[in-house]
Amino acid sequence: MRVGVLLEQCLAPVPGGTGRYSRELFRALQQTAPAGSDLEGWTAWHRDPLRFPPDRGALGPEAKRLPLPRRALVAAWERGLGPDIRADVIHAPTPLHPPRRGRPLVVTVHDAVPWTYPETLTARGVAWHRAMVTRAAQTADLVVVPTQAVADQLARHVPLRRVLVVGEGVSPDLAVPVDADERAVRLGLPDRYLLTVATLEPRKGLKELAAAHDGSIPLLCAGPQGWGAQEPPRGARLMGRVSDEDLAVLLSRATALVVPSYDEGFGLPLLEGMSLGTPVLTSDAPALVEVAGGAALSVPLSDLRDGLRQITGDEELRQRLRLAGPARAAQFSWVNAAETLWRAYADLRHAASRQA
Repeated sequence: MRVGVLLEQCLAPVPGGTGRYSRELFRALQQTAPAGSDLEGWTAWHRDPLRFPPDRGALGPEAKRLPLPRRALVAAWERGLGPDIRADVIHAPTPLHPPRRGRPLVVTVHDAVPWTYPETLTARGVAWHRAMVTRAAQTADLVVVPTQAVADQLARHVPLRRVLVVGEGVSPDLAVPVDADERAVRLGLPDRYLLTVATLEPRKGLKELAAAHDGSIPLLCAGPQGWGAQEPPRGARLMGRVSDEDLAVLLSRATALVVPSYDEGFGLPLLEGMSLGTPVLTSDAPALVEVAGGAALSVPLSDLRDGLRQITGDEELRQRLRLAGPARAAQFSWVNAAETLWRAYADLRHAASRQA
């Protein structure tokens, strides 16, 4: 069985959480591939091909390149046209997917934000995601979602035929490095600070965080600028995009991680923070509450100011969350996700063979 996975999001100008998902899932699929199975990564045409494992140069195999550059490929697939991925099973880890042409197609849909909070996206983004997700729901053999919350939200808006909930995991690269003290000095980390990790864009709740933050403890924001020139929280220190090693240091030393999103599909920073024993404060977005499983403090956005006071002022609460977080995070892993998907691919391939 040959499985082709689209990795185009890894090469996007701002890969975001879906780029991280694509990268980590593909790496786990490589590690868990059953005997007799082949795994291939595919991208649009780029001058320099993507390699996996990422950032390891010639140590990893090259992804295969489709004959169209990114913009042309997206335009073609929007219209149900264009080149195909040559494989027995195709997995698109974002809503960008090729037409179904007789071979099983799997599409991951990460969230329902185009329906739940359309005002936090561009009009073009809303229209594109609604169209591509609706097509996936109608034509894909399987729609993968990261949480039951997303499955429930999507079901209110699109006709899901077959859906599979597959959780995410923590990157093996996200470990506190041996030179953590030196990195903390280079990063200029204060003794106490709040941290938020997100692409700076409207749905991440940064405006509400700015209103709730009273300045009594420094606030650091790690993540690239997204669309809309989103203003960072008032008084926050922007860290920009950071390496996994620096992120591990930032998370492990934070007084608390704050995840104030309007809505999420999973919330990787939440899981990553919990895995390192960081106390976490989240909004009460359904997916965040589901993933936290009681191991984070979840409050409505309207109560974010009180939540910040609790998590910064209550050492007993923080200690409870430091213990509960790693135990909860251990219930998720990329390897488990990959093994679940390999079984799903095999089932789809078997069903397709019987119908042929």
